[in-house]
Formats: sequence, structure tokens, C-alpha cells
Amino acid sequence: SNKIPLIFLTAKTLKEDVLEGFRIGADDYLTKPFAIDELAARTEALIRRSNTATEKRKLEVDDLVLDLVTRSVKRSGKAINLQPREFRLLAYFMMNSDRVLTRTMLLEAVWDYRFDPKTNVIDVHVSRLRSKIEAGGGSPLIYTERGTGYRMTAEGQASGKR
Repeated sequence: SNKIPLIFLTAKTLKEDVLEGFRIGADDYLTKPFAIDELAARTEALIRRSNTATEKRKLEVDDLVLDLVTRSVKRSGKAINLQPREFRLLAYFMMNSDRVLTRTMLLEAVWDYRFDPKTNVIDVHVSRLRSKIEAGGGSPLIYTERGTGYRMTAEGQASGKR
């Protein structure tokens, strides 16, 4: 679903016309007379925004691909079924790949906790997530950073142990 940016160029200047233009799908609305450099600037801005939107749609680490729009996950092209919480956890790992994520960071980002419930909820979810993304012989991607938390990184870049 690559969305092509749409600019309305029109002589219709009434507020109702402008609102109708946006309602039916305009990304921008420019009325005549207009300066050609303004049209160029608006076009560049829309293209930049649409490119950013499609780049942020998919996250990739090694051969693992997560699509934020379709909420699907594939490893080497093979679909992986995740529970909603596992999906959020994996997305957070992938958005922050190569960074050490503390338990506190994971609790706040994935569970919306502002406190440590003093349970092993994170360890259980990380363990389940690992087994799902490594099923079928996939290399490890989530590593334990002892005493700190976890880090997701492509194979061969890990300093910590599993």
C-alpha cells in the first residue's frame, strides 16, 4: 500500500471546498494563483514525509523482519506467530537494536509499568520470544547482558552471553 502524496491545485478557495478536498484524500491543498517555488517546496515536503513513513513501516535485524502496519513477523521469509505483548516486545527490541535495554526500560515501554513488579515477567517473555524467533534453526538475536538487561543484535556482534 504505497501511498502516493496528493496535492490539490485549484481555483476553489472557499473553506468548504478546502475541507472537502482534505476529506476526500488531499495531503495538501494549493489555490490559484500560486508561486511555482511554493508548489515545489510543498511537493518535496510531501515526498520526504511519504518516504519516511514507508521506511518506518518495517524493522529488520539480520533475517528477521517485523511489519508495523500488517503486524506480521517473518524470519528468513517464514511467518512467526506472536501474542500482542510478544509483538510489542520484539518491536521495541528491533527499534533499539544494538542498545542494551534494562528491565526498567522494557517494563515502561512494553508493559506500561512505572515500577518494578519484582516478578520474572520479562525473563519469561524474552525466553518465549527467543524460542519463537530461533525456531527452525535461526541464529540467536537477543542476548542477555548480565546484571543489566538484554540486547538485540545481529549474529556475530554480541559481546554478552545468551
